[in-house]
Amino acid sequence: MLDWDKLRIFHTAAESGSFTHAAEKLNMSQSAVSRQISALEEDLGLKLFIRHARGLVLTEVGEQLFRTAHRMHWELQQVETQMSESQEVPTGPLLVTTTVGIGSTWLSSRIHEFLILYPEIQIEIKLNDAELDLAMREADVAIRLHRPNQSEMIQRKLFTVHNHFYASEQYLQEFGEPQAVEDLDKHRVISFGEPVPSYLGDINYLERLGRPDSSPRRASMKVNAIYGMMQAARAGIGIAMLPDYVTEGETNLRRVLEGIELPAYEAYFVYPPALKNSKRVGVFRDFLVGKAREWSF
Repeated sequence: MLDWDKLRIFHTAAESGSFTHAAEKLNMSQSAVSRQISALEEDLGLKLFIRHARGLVLTEVGEQLFRTAHRMHWELQQVETQMSESQEVPTGPLLVTTTVGIGSTWLSSRIHEFLILYPEIQIEIKLNDAELDLAMREADVAIRLHRPNQSEMIQRKLFTVHNHFYASEQYLQEFGEPQAVEDLDKHRVISFGEPVPSYLGDINYLERLGRPDSSPRRASMKVNAIYGMMQAARAGIGIAMLPDYVTEGETNLRRVLEGIELPAYEAYFVYPPALKNSKRVGVFRDFLVGKAREWSF
């Protein structure tokens, strides 16, 4: 049977990428960490790391063991948190993942209120347009712009994301305001750069609107972040199609061509069944649902 203490040290070393950083996290000496890893490799009769001057690289067997150790580490954390959550006050860490656009605008402007309400919950937010795997414990909960692909995940709809065309007053004074779709051919267009995440499949609708599929409108600028597109529009570079969550409270942009129906998509709060009884997940879910109702229009 594997020694859990050695496995814990291995897990920290694999996450840290070096014995030195692992030793700092574990409050051990570097030599003690190295000895424990060597002892674990001897117990298994297998090499877990390739050691070189720049740090540690997991072997194939090491990667397999790390995934198992990571799952065990996460489950142990959940048990510890559930024990602490037997109290009335929700407490413990909560790792939230969402897109860069949602996280840096809609969520970040509301999270302070949640932390005032629940000061015993420690929030960590990972902004990533590539989705983290909740089943593999890469995060506890997620805010996503589509229904979860994994049917076992628990989901709660938050709001519908509406898109609109925006341009700055500076741009409109210089180039005029488009009055019809045909006018867009005379204007500068800001688009999302490649690769476009699947949940934002229609974000470059401005390139195709009113044009044949074989001849899309050419963008004057592409940027692979929704927030970056908004900043480009604010700077007067061109017209951009932007979701409402990123333009909330924005006073430097004006909607144009408002009568056109544009793509929309749904935002969901998602978490695994293992956390369905977690108090900290429950209060965070209810907080977001309440904020979504206040905001939706």
